[in-house]
Amino acid sequence: MAHATQSASIAYLGAQTALTPAALVAVRVAVILTKWAERRRTRLHLGQLDDHLLRDVGLDRLTAKREADRKFWQV
Repeated sequence: MAHATQSASIAYLGAQTALTPAALVAVRVAVILTKWAERRRTRLHLGQLDDHLLRDVGLDRLTAKREADRKFWQV
């Protein structure tokens, strides 16, 4: 049953018309802003982790600080 629903969804998506140029730009901007927000949030949280949790993820304090200090637009 789930397979039939998934196939119908894929068929529906395949039948859709292409996005307008303005819609494509809007989607790309939304994707970029979402990535930036995620980077900012994770870097802020990384800067707040204690040494025990940093060791759990395989980082030392200096490496975590360098990453946390990076700007959200930096990859």
